[in-house]
Amino acid sequence: MMTQKKNKTNGKGTIFWQVAGVSVFALILVLVKELGLVSTSVLLILQYVGIYSILALGINIVNGYLGVFSLAHAGFMAIGAYVSATLSKYVFMNDWMFIISIFLGGIAALLVGILVAIPSFKTKGDYLAIITLGFSLIIQSVLQNANFVGASQGLNNIPKFTNIYWVFGCLGVAVILVDRFIHSKYGRSLKAIREDQTASMLVSVDVRRIKTIAFALSAFLIGVSGALISHLLGYTSPSAYGFTNIVDGLVMVYLGGMGSIIGSIFGSTAWQLIVQLLKNLGTWRWVVGGGLLVVVMIFLPKGVFGYMELKDIGHKVKGFFNGSKHREDQ
Repeated sequence: MMTQKKNKTNGKGTIFWQVAGVSVFALILVLVKELGLVSTSVLLILQYVGIYSILALGINIVNGYLGVFSLAHAGFMAIGAYVSATLSKYVFMNDWMFIISIFLGGIAALLVGILVAIPSFKTKGDYLAIITLGFSLIIQSVLQNANFVGASQGLNNIPKFTNIYWVFGCLGVAVILVDRFIHSKYGRSLKAIREDQTASMLVSVDVRRIKTIAFALSAFLIGVSGALISHLLGYTSPSAYGFTNIVDGLVMVYLGGMGSIIGSIFGSTAWQLIVQLLKNLGTWRWVVGGGLLVVVMIFLPKGVFGYMELKDIGHKVKGFFNGSKHREDQ
């Protein structure tokens, strides 16, 4: 009883500090933007970082915490982008109603995510990767032939409602949501399935339910990232959700670290900086960027922050210095 009460207290404390941290960061963003401390191009890059951090968080729920190899994120992102863009153009045309378009774009992706979760019940490894890749390509093909959403030309004149506040507000909510999820009983079950699915079933873990919830939450966050990017650029097209999008998402997650919130944000930030630094190289930037990823995967197969968060890094650093001090005392 005392342990349960302590866990509840710790949970409330964690939420408080998360909300406080997000609030302080939001205040810094307001000051940076309103005082003109950074250029417009830097603000744009920051928005890309925030949006792709949400994307990476969504991918990491399934690919990292659940431990299955899914390639469905391009399809989910496309659904979120198209649904929200259509709603903003024809239904919720005021900027103060943008949150409704974002939410419904995420919900549309979530509902499809539940359907995509079904093959994962009995399929894994390369077979699941092929199925989810097929899903993303089917979504892209449908959009290319759907005249009511512009077919291959896509949707233009989408209201540019996305700004730095919307992006990092959504990112803050996403971080808290994922953190609460992975530290809940569902998150613990998720990790148990990753380690040994058969053993999890033997101890009465409802594997199907947990996988469905994981795919649904993952798809929702990815759909939200799609909604934000379409309203940032003012247009969207099927070509934006092909192999390049699939690879980008995987690179950010595997670079930053599997099963890690801070890893998702770090990977997104690092990859966006690499893309910006190498943009003058044209198509060669993918060769250089891919080479960097290969090097990271060789020396850090779990990514930079694989299955670690800031508190874990803090413990390691503290342990290192304590160990050094102990050796000096000897």
